[in-house]
Amino acid sequence: MAMIACAFLVSAAPLLTPQDDVRPPTSRELKALLAELQAVEPHRADSRARVDALLEPYAALEAPSGSKRKKLLKSIEKAWESGRELPRKGGEHWYWEEERRGRFFLSGKTKKPKGLFIGLHGGGVGSADASGSHGAYRGAADKRGWLSIYPQALEATERGWTDSGTEEWIMTLIDEARRTFDVPADKVFIGGHSMGGYGSWVLGAHHADLFAAAVPSAGSLTPVYALGTTDIIDVQEGIVPNLRNLPMCVFQSTDDPRVPPGPNQAAVLKVEECKGRYGGFDDFTYWEVGDRGHGYPKGGTEALLARIDGFTRDPHPERVVWEPSLTWRTSFYWLDWPTPAAGVIVDATVDRDSGTIEVRTNGEAPGLAVLLSEAIVDMEAELTITLNDAEVFSGVPGTSWSTLVRTALTNDPGRTYAARIALD
Repeated sequence: MAMIACAFLVSAAPLLTPQDDVRPPTSRELKALLAELQAVEPHRADSRARVDALLEPYAALEAPSGSKRKKLLKSIEKAWESGRELPRKGGEHWYWEEERRGRFFLSGKTKKPKGLFIGLHGGGVGSADASGSHGAYRGAADKRGWLSIYPQALEATERGWTDSGTEEWIMTLIDEARRTFDVPADKVFIGGHSMGGYGSWVLGAHHADLFAAAVPSAGSLTPVYALGTTDIIDVQEGIVPNLRNLPMCVFQSTDDPRVPPGPNQAAVLKVEECKGRYGGFDDFTYWEVGDRGHGYPKGGTEALLARIDGFTRDPHPERVVWEPSLTWRTSFYWLDWPTPAAGVIVDATVDRDSGTIEVRTNGEAPGLAVLLSEAIVDMEAELTITLNDAEVFSGVPGTSWSTLVRTALTNDPGRTYAARIALD
């Protein structure tokens, strides 16, 4: 508990005036600190608290600018590059070789790939085989000059892709693919068929700020039924609002005997509801046919990937809607929340021209903050932030050394920020 409390104080402190007795780490100290930070597994419930605790001594420091900033970011990049890499050969691999666990296939362009595709297999209870997605998608992905990874769910369950452990592992594979093969951070795609369709719906929503586009086929979100009936009244929480800014094509055949159209049709209605409330969803497409059963559309996976390959991630959308459902996802686009609460929806809009950010929530959100960089606002101009119509900040944003370091640990410029302003 002490560590968590400490992390909360760190996250609320970036706007403090730098103190005379707080100095940046020396080169040797920085190298040691970055080694410790990179050793923290990023996709765990306790990761944020551990990182914040390591950065706590520097909470009052301003972020450097100019050549000093470039030098710091270069040091972080060097530390990031020293992390674990994936095998450089295509074909079948085991992530934990000695245990023969974590099966995955690699395919496609390994030198300067134009993108990365994560292909999720179908299956269910007792059925999980990555060779199916590998065989189905690799030709279409290879043709585009992409690297592709086909992971196998760690456990063969009904919701294998979102089981604890598997989802975190997939995010780790993406991290390591970017490190190993220099994958462009703005060109990561996800898709899958049947249970893989469900997985790409859900992982696409949980991590919409990481993906350029998603393409689920013959798989749907989990429906919510009216009590005692088969009438679908909703779909699972924590999904559709998050997809506001993610290009997506959903394929469904109405004669599918395994995944009938009802759940996907209900999800589309939810999309329309959210579009009316929040705007966005400009690149959401529902592709429904009546004659493909549980199969792919005419043209196969080539036709599916053709629907998404032109998109590039927008890491800084003007409006972000976030309904968190994972304790270890503590940031989403330019929103930051060390202790995200399930069931709370955050709706945030930035207007760079007027220097304003408006944030609304449908419930209590202690610890919620916004992350800032020049890509979001003019960092040298006055900024006003409101939370549920109450002004919570007015002034020129201060910068934070610890925020810059923490957000740069992924070596993703689109998710690197120089300031953090707490809203409570």
